[in-house]
Amino acid sequence: MWTEDKLDALLSQPSEALIEDIKALSGDIILLGAGGKVGPNLALMAKRAVQAAGVKKRVIAVSRFSDPIARGLLENNGIETISADLLEEGALEKLPDAENVVYLAGRKFGTGDSACLTWAMNAALPTLVSRRYKGARIVAFSTGNVYPFMPVASGGADESVAPSPIGEYAMSSLARERVFEYAAREYGSRVLLLRLNYAVDLRYGVLYDLAKRMMAGETISLEQGCFNCVWQGYVNEVTLRALLLAESPAKVLNITGPETVSVRYACEQLGKVLGIEPTFSGAEKPEALLSNAAACFSHFGYPAVSLSELIEWQAQWIKDGGRTLNKPTHFEERKGNF
Repeated sequence: MWTEDKLDALLSQPSEALIEDIKALSGDIILLGAGGKVGPNLALMAKRAVQAAGVKKRVIAVSRFSDPIARGLLENNGIETISADLLEEGALEKLPDAENVVYLAGRKFGTGDSACLTWAMNAALPTLVSRRYKGARIVAFSTGNVYPFMPVASGGADESVAPSPIGEYAMSSLARERVFEYAAREYGSRVLLLRLNYAVDLRYGVLYDLAKRMMAGETISLEQGCFNCVWQGYVNEVTLRALLLAESPAKVLNITGPETVSVRYACEQLGKVLGIEPTFSGAEKPEALLSNAAACFSHFGYPAVSLSELIEWQAQWIKDGGRTLNKPTHFEERKGNF
């Protein structure tokens, strides 16, 4: 039986390798935009790793905290929280100094209705942050959306593939990367850019989206016939350990699972647990948004949770009445309209 406490415990369990890296990492850790999908359990993992390492290190979570559950999780586990709208004038200057910055702030959905806010969040705010935390180690979240669509048989885009963003969200995400690259060049900041697609938390993710559509009796389109996904706990661990990989010039690292996952296969496997026969429409296109995370695996190993486990866990989470964050991935979007 899945519970939220059980899920949060799994997502925030630090490995021995992470604990050793935390011992080697100097300075406090501040997480900007920590109230979203990734931040709460990422901050909790950082706190648990610090405690296990037996070192003195502040873990500070900054967000508007529109989700009170997220803030409660952090404060109940002894994590410092600061409520702030980072775009407000003077907000960044009020934050404490920190040698290690995890940048999670960003905007994707609603871009079509208010593109200017997306650019403000994804391009203007990184400019302010990079100046406020000159010389820090910065791990900044980016997205695989900056890559072009790749042939399904290619294994996905690795870090050598030149960005070719489609739509304003992807363009503004590339702008965020360029700003942090500039910080690494001009301010001596050590930067690592994490291009993620797509994390599975059970409360959100591609698998959640597909399962809910099946349960609603919807037909599943096969046009975006493949995707990548990865356990959120692995993302959390890599993010923290990647602070030691940050460098100047900035480094780029893809993070996702090792499989090119067929939508048809994922739905059929979800259906076995849910007791639903999926229905499909359309045909698979020869190209999809796919990333190759071989470089990440060479540094940090493979995710401990397999695709088959993720599929079974996701279906069971829904059957057990697990909560949703109501944040669909829109992985099926092929024209960049979010």
